[in-house]
Amino acid sequence: MPRWRTDDLYTGLTDARLSADLASLRDDIGTLEATFDRLNVRKGEPVEAGALETVLTGLNAVTLRLISLRGYINAFASTDSRDALAQQRLGELTTLSLPLGPLRSRLTAWLGGLDDAGLDRLLAASEQARSHEHLIRKSVTLARHQMSPSEEDLAARLRPSGAGGWSKLHDNFASQLGGTFRGERLPVTALRALATEADPQKRQEAFEAEIAVWKDAELVCAACLNGVKGEEGTLLRRRGFTDPVEPSLLTNAIDRATLDAMQAAVVRSLPDFRRYFAAKARALGKARMDWWDLMAPLGRSETEWTYDAGARFVEAQFRGYSDKLGDFAARAFGEDWVDAGPRDGKRGGAFCMGWEGDASRILMNHSPSLDSVSTLAHELGHGFHNLLKAPRTPLQRETPMTLAETASIFCETIIQNAALAEAQGEEKLYVLETQLLGHAQVVVDIHSRYLFERAVHEKRAERELTAQEFSDLMTWAQRETYGDALATLHPYMWAVKPHYYSASFYNYPYTFGLLFGLGLYAQYEQAREAGNVGDFQRRYDDLLSATGLADARTLAARFGIDLHAPAFWEGSLDMIRRQIDEYVSTVG
Repeated sequence: MPRWRTDDLYTGLTDARLSADLASLRDDIGTLEATFDRLNVRKGEPVEAGALETVLTGLNAVTLRLISLRGYINAFASTDSRDALAQQRLGELTTLSLPLGPLRSRLTAWLGGLDDAGLDRLLAASEQARSHEHLIRKSVTLARHQMSPSEEDLAARLRPSGAGGWSKLHDNFASQLGGTFRGERLPVTALRALATEADPQKRQEAFEAEIAVWKDAELVCAACLNGVKGEEGTLLRRRGFTDPVEPSLLTNAIDRATLDAMQAAVVRSLPDFRRYFAAKARALGKARMDWWDLMAPLGRSETEWTYDAGARFVEAQFRGYSDKLGDFAARAFGEDWVDAGPRDGKRGGAFCMGWEGDASRILMNHSPSLDSVSTLAHELGHGFHNLLKAPRTPLQRETPMTLAETASIFCETIIQNAALAEAQGEEKLYVLETQLLGHAQVVVDIHSRYLFERAVHEKRAERELTAQEFSDLMTWAQRETYGDALATLHPYMWAVKPHYYSASFYNYPYTFGLLFGLGLYAQYEQAREAGNVGDFQRRYDDLLSATGLADARTLAARFGIDLHAPAFWEGSLDMIRRQIDEYVSTVG
């Protein structure tokens, strides 16, 4: 399977041009620090239009270069955690870019001193300020939850050796784990991939082998999670937050009413998902499923979903939506943006990262299934989003995770609906299973992760937790969401998922992205029936290009969506409920 191209930027990690660009970036960041000092960019100092323009220009220039350098080095570090030079380069980049954290904190504190009159004067005086208005207004809000300037500076500088270090350890450590399956040592990512096997005995043996791997690794993983959540909890309390979820609301550009409306709708949908689980258990000939049955295939696909076949299907269906999206997919494949296959030392899962200009790079661990093809479409959706944001400045491109999932879910829906429209008989069941499996992960399993993380924050405020306590909290959260649908749970999902070790509450935004994306897709279908697709596509592209320019509720209102209204969330979940009805009817 293909590996992503890297030689369009540098010949390798030893390229003299890479060393020169890293040194140049270090110098530019030092110059930016001096500019901040010269312009008195700090809490309590007046904000003048000219000074702000200088600061924004400098930050944008440095961030643009950082995106490419970080992407290039990560292209090696994420595909081979044993690459010592990649780890060295990554450490070098982390160290030289360290001052950017304190500088952003200083900018936030500086802008936080603006009152309404001062903000109005600033916006009237500067076009560049107006084009970065969302950043400025967000900074005013964030400044209310800042520690003292010296504390913020210290926290940012300590992060790489604190929570950032624990996160890096987990990422590298987990990527090298492996276990024995039928006499053969396999990477833990390969063991997890066996969950999609048709043979139930093979699935169970792979599950048991995986659990044994995580059991052996639990001490290190528990230390990492305690380190990450310990730092997060300490900082959020010092910043005046009383609820561990509250900082994530600011980060994700939503308010509490939006989260509450969505989560309430999710809880109401759980009995419907349990109908799906029960129907799948019947199809598998069991009273209740075990964890290793969740991803078991049902139905039969007439298509052999190799990577090449999946790529051709994705490009064709994207083109069915628009030539622009189809051309984008063709370019991504033609320019070798994708690193497709699993291998030892490669990070599990999938992601899309910025590269240079409007290009991206996509990592995935392909297996021959429609689900994996959907993952390819999902990550290409992120790349398409990057393409549409490219004309913006780097600061204008900063997109909350809630909105970052919009294009990916939309593209995934295009693929799955196309596959369903073409399917008959056993293949129809196969496609429905693929759709509902994905939806269940993002609604049901993600809700368990949200409950787990909230509980961890509460208990971690008192003391460090043992690995067994993490596992107990994990199985409690799974029971709360899966109910009695599963006879066997996965106590080590807290060790499996890297999201717990990065941004706080890196979970519910996926649910937001799914339900918001489905809501937009429903409007696309209405536009198609009305013969007005062009207008929808224009507004949709404008929305994606503007995800760093406004909060989620403001952008949703462009499509007549009220994120506080239960009816919107129920409408998206009703689309899934109809799929569940069809699935239950098909299974019998």
